[in-house]
Amino acid sequence: MKVRFWGTRGSIAKPGPTTARYGGNTSCIEVRSSRGTLIVIDCGTGSHGLGQALVTEGVTRGCLLIGHTHWDHIQGLPFFAPLFDATNEWDICGPKGLSGSLRETLSGQMESTYFPVALESLGATIRYWDLLQGSFQVDDIKVSTHHLNHPALTLAYRLEADGVSVVYACDHEAYSHAAADGNGRLHGPDLRHAEFAAGADLLIHDSQYTAAEYPAKVNWGHSTIEYAMLVAREARVGQVALTHHDPMRTDDQLDELVEAAQATMREHGSPIQVFAASEGLTLEVNAPLLAAIPATPVEDTAKRAIDNRESVQTVLLGLYDPELTTMFTDAIDADETIRAMNVSHVHDARTATENARLCVAILEHGPEHDALATCRSIAADRAGERRRLPVLVVADREYAGGEQTGVAEWLVRPFSSTYAQAKLQAWVHRGISRWKKAALPPDEERRIATLLATGFLDSPPDPRFDRITRLASRFFAVPIALISLVDRERQWFKSAVGLPIRETSREASFCAHAVVERKTLVVNDALVDDRFAENPLVIDEPRVRFYAGAPLIMNDGTCLGSLCIFDTRPRWFAASDVALLEDWRDLAVSEIERELQLAAAAAAMPSKSDAKAR
Repeated sequence: MKVRFWGTRGSIAKPGPTTARYGGNTSCIEVRSSRGTLIVIDCGTGSHGLGQALVTEGVTRGCLLIGHTHWDHIQGLPFFAPLFDATNEWDICGPKGLSGSLRETLSGQMESTYFPVALESLGATIRYWDLLQGSFQVDDIKVSTHHLNHPALTLAYRLEADGVSVVYACDHEAYSHAAADGNGRLHGPDLRHAEFAAGADLLIHDSQYTAAEYPAKVNWGHSTIEYAMLVAREARVGQVALTHHDPMRTDDQLDELVEAAQATMREHGSPIQVFAASEGLTLEVNAPLLAAIPATPVEDTAKRAIDNRESVQTVLLGLYDPELTTMFTDAIDADETIRAMNVSHVHDARTATENARLCVAILEHGPEHDALATCRSIAADRAGERRRLPVLVVADREYAGGEQTGVAEWLVRPFSSTYAQAKLQAWVHRGISRWKKAALPPDEERRIATLLATGFLDSPPDPRFDRITRLASRFFAVPIALISLVDRERQWFKSAVGLPIRETSREASFCAHAVVERKTLVVNDALVDDRFAENPLVIDEPRVRFYAGAPLIMNDGTCLGSLCIFDTRPRWFAASDVALLEDWRDLAVSEIERELQLAAAAAAMPSKSDAKAR
């Protein structure tokens, strides 16, 4: 991939003689795959120059990813020339604003009070996508999203193509204020932030402040350089580009900070390259090219909200200060997703732990209210659950031992209502179930009848099918290959390589989704796919990360299951791989059809008693 920086300044554009080398424009980055797929990340003032270049080049299609809708990340949009061209086609993706959809927020800055041209007047074909955590494809680039810690709902982006990965994380503040100095190890949400960037070839990270400056900037939503380097070391990235430079920082001061950062990496014995992003800097992030991946439009797999809830989830508020209660109640009312949930006001741990569908808890800690004890009680009561309940604790400062007792994040007073709303939004959307059970296909009864007619369910192993799964496992170098038959309440494996069990529940079945979709289903990384991230087969053994399943569609049109392969690590699956998997699927279908024909012929033959009667 090629990466070019068009804007690297944070908060406000600051062009001038002291910022000429690193640049004065606000955030904008251009990314292109080797196949030419264009993604623009953020649309600060730097996007003006990029837009002019794209018009000159004749580029007519692209995808714009917006980290969040604060002005320094969107103020270039009204001046981004490709959006005014009727021959252009663009997808604009980003998190919802605090008070409306992404489209509504972008439209707000182009109202007549602020700008003479309305958003509706843009000539290009534009599609707007409200994103949550998840993943989707933009042609050959896989895009994954992850929530950041900022006063507005903010997303980090991980772009993967051509065998390399680039992570963009702006604007973000350490969840634990102690991590801002860059010492020690990361824990809790800070560790999960690093895990999102794990192994990236290039990490582009917010680094607006230094550790010395941070005490005066707490809750402003930005990283220190020291924290960015700690994240880079934990994530073991190839190189880290420091960006979102403070508008008061001169080029000479940035030079000194970069030298200090490089010295720190050497002291830790880290080979990671550290540099400050500068306008015009172009990087070529190289790796051996993978086989071509078929082009697909932007899909809204990262766009799901609470459609898959089995029952209404609950936000638990353990607050005693009336102003705090009002602040968070207003925050709940301001978000459509959260407003649809139950709100439970509690004042003791027993009541808190009785809520079976808790999504997030917000507790107040003080001399008379021990929120840490409540956290311990909640953790003990819910110890058997796969996902730990996120507990946010409001206090006057951070207290030692919070992570061990189950505190997901400290909300240190004072803070604004907007800050409270952003925190609540981010944690609620994280807490929404990310496991979608497949729907029943329209022909379910006919499908089950055909499946029963095969006589395969609970039958002994068959060398014909075992040969196919062995070949699939060896060719694709995966530990698990199955021929899965989807029954009413289970999926049963006619053949299984690498899996000691012969069946699982249908609700946990990946193959049940392939049965409904009736086309080859590929899940490159289950942990970032909202349909499977919290599936028992992903969270527990065999810890599936990659899946590809070709549906077993019979001559009568029914789909009985799939020939599928699993891996415990994420991976890409090329178009040629899909074709080969479908070839082997066709062999399995032929064998199943032969059994159906034999069964039908046997059923048509007269019985001995009938022959004797005649």
